[in-house]
Amino acid sequence: MSACVPTRTTDPTRPEHSHQSHSPPPTRHRRFRLAGADVSASVAVFLIALPLSLGIALATGAPLQAGLVAAAVGGLVAGRLGGSPLQVSGPAAGLTVVTADLIQRYGWRTTCAITVLAGVVQLGLGCLRVARTALAVSPAIVHGMLAGIGVTIAVAQLHIVLGGTPQSSVPDNLRALPAQLAKLHPAAVSVSALTLALLLLWPRIPGRAGQLLRRIPAALIAVTGATVAASLAALKLPKVDLPSWTSHALAGLPEGPVLGIVAAVLTTTLVCSVQSLLGAVAVDKLIAARPGPPADVGRSGLDRELLGQGAANIVSGGLGGLPVAGVAVRSSANVNAGAVSRNSTMLHGVLVVVAALLMVPILELIPLASLAALVMAVGIQMVSLHHIRTVTRHREVPVYAVTTAGVVFLGVLEGVTLGIAVAVAVALHRLARTRITHDEKEGVHHVRVRGQLTFLAVPRLSRALHLVPQGTRAIVELDGSFMDHAAYETLQDWQSTHTARGGSVELTGRRAGLRIAEPGVPVTGQAEARSADPAAPTGCRCSPWTPWRNHQCERPQLAPTTGAGPDTPGRSTGAGADAAEDGARPAHGPSGHELARGISAFQRNTAPLVRGELARLAREGQRPSQLFLTCADSRLVTSMITSSGPGDLFVVRNVGNLVPLPGEESGDDSVAAAIEYAVEVLKVRSITVCGHSGCGAMQALLNSEPGGARTPLKRWLRHGLPSLERMADEGRPWARLAGRAPADAVEQLCLTNVVQQLEHLRAHESVSQALREGVLELHGMYFHVGEAQAYLLTDASSAEEFDRVTDADGLRSPAQSGPRAPR
Repeated sequence: MSACVPTRTTDPTRPEHSHQSHSPPPTRHRRFRLAGADVSASVAVFLIALPLSLGIALATGAPLQAGLVAAAVGGLVAGRLGGSPLQVSGPAAGLTVVTADLIQRYGWRTTCAITVLAGVVQLGLGCLRVARTALAVSPAIVHGMLAGIGVTIAVAQLHIVLGGTPQSSVPDNLRALPAQLAKLHPAAVSVSALTLALLLLWPRIPGRAGQLLRRIPAALIAVTGATVAASLAALKLPKVDLPSWTSHALAGLPEGPVLGIVAAVLTTTLVCSVQSLLGAVAVDKLIAARPGPPADVGRSGLDRELLGQGAANIVSGGLGGLPVAGVAVRSSANVNAGAVSRNSTMLHGVLVVVAALLMVPILELIPLASLAALVMAVGIQMVSLHHIRTVTRHREVPVYAVTTAGVVFLGVLEGVTLGIAVAVAVALHRLARTRITHDEKEGVHHVRVRGQLTFLAVPRLSRALHLVPQGTRAIVELDGSFMDHAAYETLQDWQSTHTARGGSVELTGRRAGLRIAEPGVPVTGQAEARSADPAAPTGCRCSPWTPWRNHQCERPQLAPTTGAGPDTPGRSTGAGADAAEDGARPAHGPSGHELARGISAFQRNTAPLVRGELARLAREGQRPSQLFLTCADSRLVTSMITSSGPGDLFVVRNVGNLVPLPGEESGDDSVAAAIEYAVEVLKVRSITVCGHSGCGAMQALLNSEPGGARTPLKRWLRHGLPSLERMADEGRPWARLAGRAPADAVEQLCLTNVVQQLEHLRAHESVSQALREGVLELHGMYFHVGEAQAYLLTDASSAEEFDRVTDADGLRSPAQSGPRAPR
């Protein structure tokens, strides 16, 4: 089994791996240290786990000691071997229905054997590294399964709360409920009501005293309060009965039909694995959202977590314990209590062992009605209103409802199977449900496609296209994320026919095979274009950088061959992720809703990819290595041209990338403040002044005339006058661009302005001090927008030379004499 334990992947960029490859790392003797936060967290988890473990064992019909065995093994084995250090494992409410059914069918010893076999299967799945596959199950199915289990638990425990005995299934329990209500046991109802009241009211104690008291788990207070009340009132109630450990039943050989045993093993494996893996993901989110310094535990290794859960189930089943899985209540308590390592999870297991051996007389005072009320409350909480609202918002109520009903009335495995079937049917229905409409406005025929365009929608697409009369102008709007080959050929063939008969076609929206920001690759000829990508536009392979602005490459293959201008029929344009619902959008300028569309696209597509990194930056604060001072021109996308991400650049943008000289008369506090903050507080290692081609500020400087109205723009551009004077100084060499003279006066001024602003930077005290200490570099940069080419200022010659950037090696900073190390 050791061969299939996931190996830890090292990151060569981390400091601990920065030694040379030929030098072996030094041997470290790591001493065991138990943090105080882990001790306090383990006590909090133990106080929750103890009553819940007994209650879950009671709900399954297993020996009560089996719950303690599972809690101890979950803490020690799964806590030590699992991939989620702060997740607490033990007997889970989600396994109650499955285990109770197994005990009724096969008996306790065979149920333990099934638990062992389920652990073996989990080990096999962990070795195959398929843990991520479990996360592909629709959340509606998982939430429906947990809700069904919760309903089953609550209905069964209600009988014990009322002083009776639960039946074997939900329908039987519902049928027996009227008779049970007619024979209430007042003592049991009183203890149960007190338990539920304490569970509900304890977390709501107001004031500062409430903040202190709420540190004690409500479950412990509820059971303790009910136990003390029952003892003081001398109520005669069934109580916890822990037989001697010498008579504890261990696992035996499985007895029963082979297919039944196999189904039981698969069901136990499914519920244990899915609940544990989803719990590990949830624990990662809790850790990321926790205030204060982050725990150095890393993200959960799901395959390792599956291996740890498998080992725990083998040990628990072998020792006569309940099945083990990650438990949400205990895990969240562990994280919220401030645990920083897996020691808290393991120590909680040690405390359970101590309690099972030394606290038996105290545990036997607990009324079973109190434990039943506790477990019933847990079952009710498993029917989450938040989950119901979520599945409603995503239109997955049928999946949730069918799964819940299937688990309640048929069983867990059957309910999950039904849920998967309904989920597949819903997905196929959505795939086939494409809305295609045709209408005519002012002689222009609009065909709108909303949804995925697959072969299933081809008949309706063909009917809509043939409603367009010959020789007319047509606009086809595609609003969907996918178009398959059948739909593509149908659309292409129709357009070829329509344009051949004198009509024109304009396509807007997404098309198959295109990806955002894919680098353009010139392709000559239609045949080559098809061989490169049959769905890509002839002449280039690209996709809109800002899709909602309708920027797109021309597509002669899907457009008339007439020389159409950019705003005339015949130009194929791209659309965005969220197309407008009515009419074709203008080719230039976003509508009032485009900002919201862009934000929506970010939340949907980009936010999930960067959320982890942004959460880290939110905890650790910003530590950029560069101050990047550039123009406010919208064509300069700083993160794109520098291949940087969140936290890399401290960016200052203004009209003309100007750095005012310090001083009361000429200075500008906003730029000076940013420079001071970047150098003295953020400790940036370099400052880059970046100009660009076609700068409107430089054009305005060249065209400026003395006098006239002192507008805010003119007052700001006075900081660029030294650049204009520098360019006019015949004694200074002209700046050159990769060995050639500037194309015109505007480009000359753009280059000269970069050099001049670097001199202004040196006049700032914080910058000059850092330069003297050798902790700061200054760089000049020029970006040619039309060429998409960056140039860096070097001091290789007496002239002010901007070199084309192909490799940063060898480029030198004007402020430093040594080579500049590339980032």
